Amino acid sequence: MASAAEQLASNLNFSAFAKAEDLKKRIWFTLGALLVYRLGTYIPIPGINPDAFAQAFQQQSGGVLGMFNMFAGGAVERMAIFALGIMPYISASIIMQLMTSVIPTLEQLKKEGEQGRKVINQYTRYGTVLLATVQAYGIAVGLESGTGIVTDPGWFFKLSAVITLVGGTMFLMWLGEQITARGIGNGISLIIFAGIVAGLPSAIGGTLELGRTGALSTAIILAIIVLAIVVIGIIVFFERAQRRLLIQYPKRQVGNRMFQGDTSHLPLKLNTAGVIPPIFASSLLLLPATLAGFSDSTTLPPWANSVLATLGHGQPLYMLLYAGLIGFFAFFYTAIVFNPKDTADQLKKHSGFIPGYRPGERTAEYIDYVLTRITVVGAIYLILVCLLPEFLISATGVPFYLGGTSLLIVVSVTLDTVAQVQGHLIAHQYEGLIKKSKLRGGKRGK
Repeated sequence: MASAAEQLASNLNFSAFAKAEDLKKRIWFTLGALLVYRLGTYIPIPGINPDAFAQAFQQQSGGVLGMFNMFAGGAVERMAIFALGIMPYISASIIMQLMTSVIPTLEQLKKEGEQGRKVINQYTRYGTVLLATVQAYGIAVGLESGTGIVTDPGWFFKLSAVITLVGGTMFLMWLGEQITARGIGNGISLIIFAGIVAGLPSAIGGTLELGRTGALSTAIILAIIVLAIVVIGIIVFFERAQRRLLIQYPKRQVGNRMFQGDTSHLPLKLNTAGVIPPIFASSLLLLPATLAGFSDSTTLPPWANSVLATLGHGQPLYMLLYAGLIGFFAFFYTAIVFNPKDTADQLKKHSGFIPGYRPGERTAEYIDYVLTRITVVGAIYLILVCLLPEFLISATGVPFYLGGTSLLIVVSVTLDTVAQVQGHLIAHQYEGLIKKSKLRGGKRGK
């Protein structure tokens, strides 16, 4: 039998959405904030020659700059005030999560509830400023080393570029937090989502243009569309997949009354690590080629040139390392964000247990065993989703936007946002039912 929430969710319709004024305000706020973000990706930092930079960027767009440009919504190729995007904040968050698992003081703060989370969030902001400053200074130095990119090189340009880029990242961090608090969905994820989606029309147009000129056949374009639909279906299936562990609670007596024991489930996501593994794997693999691109290839030793050639898109060594790094980060990040021992302790604290396993250490071992097995499946899923488009890119030269990482982010964020919209609608209908029942009760009392 379906639960009350499931029955209510099945009855959701457009009339319910029309009556949910708070939800509509949240959606309009989210759209307005994303519009502000998109406008910021077109405002260049001062002191840049756009034509010279566009030419220099074109030579490096196949490296890590191309991936960052995708996440920044095209702000990197225009060297806009949001060129750093939200990536420094994401990096600082991941570093902080790692530190909370190895530093006892931070681990204790994490367990202190809301107050501890506020302190950790503040540390994350400080880390974001530090990372953004280092990256912004590196970008300023790199821009000055290019021919004709900076109109007036010097310390004034470096200082203005660092302040502008760091300020842009901090504004995006604040904007993401505002979307999360006053809008709908996760603000940081939606900013990345908006950046990727903004580039999809030009990528699709470029693919169709290749078909018009004969560079791509009609059969290949149709195969690309079919593959994209299949990959989206696979992502939806696996992102919603869970392994539910049965949790039982014993009978309890309150006063003279005996309450029957309850049962629930502990949901373990098949892909706990989310989109972090392919992002980190891509960054590590593209970094050597990008760094080498800023130097003269004739000065590099022969072995370095041969290694860089084997690390190109579509090369066997690249595919092998990409798959290995995705698998590694899938397990690594899962171990950071989910601690079986803490989960087992929480179950024991609330008198819950998994049938057949003693509360405490044995329960933690079983949860860890199950989590490890499903993470293997999740890692294989991530590898296949990310490598299949890579084979297509290497064979046909299809734009990077049709890669598995971008599809994974877009579909995952869409699913999460739709789930939150549905949750707001369910809460609104529940509130309406409660108000109606109170009114009926009041009339009967009269």
